[in-house]
Amino acid sequence: MTKRTAHGTGARPAGTAGAFAVKADLKGRTRARAADLKDKAGTLTVHLRAGAARTGHRVQDQAVRSGHTAQEQVLKARHVLQERSLRAGQAVQERSLKAGHTVQERVGRAGRAAEGRAAEGSLPQPARLVVRAVVRHPRPVLIAGAALAAAGIAAVGRGVLRRSRHH
Repeated sequence: MTKRTAHGTGARPAGTAGAFAVKADLKGRTRARAADLKDKAGTLTVHLRAGAARTGHRVQDQAVRSGHTAQEQVLKARHVLQERSLRAGQAVQERSLKAGHTVQERVGRAGRAAEGRAAEGSLPQPARLVVRAVVRHPRPVLIAGAALAAAGIAAVGRGVLRRSRHH
């Protein structure tokens, strides 16, 4: 029994045992190849997952290191700012002390000059007494002067109020 093919007039045996063996072998080889590919895909999946896990751990470690580095830099910057602020505060304090001493020296010189004039007799006697008292005890005199000034302002204020009521 021969069968004609579309390619020509050649004949080939149909349904022989050899053809069945080739077909059976083809199915077996196909199944074996599919199983090999499935195993290979599984192995690749395991390798990919392991690589992804390693990469994830590496990225996490780098993030932690970067976080620690940033934290250290912030602490260093904070310490630098604290030191600069401390130095600036000390500089202001030194300048204030120096200015205070300068003012104290000038006031002392002015007081001594006024005392010298009072001693010379260029000031009237009551003024000489006041100048000496101010030079010897400047703080109480300043407080008393402030109190007198406040009392004078109050007296002027009362006088202004009285005048405004009379008019």
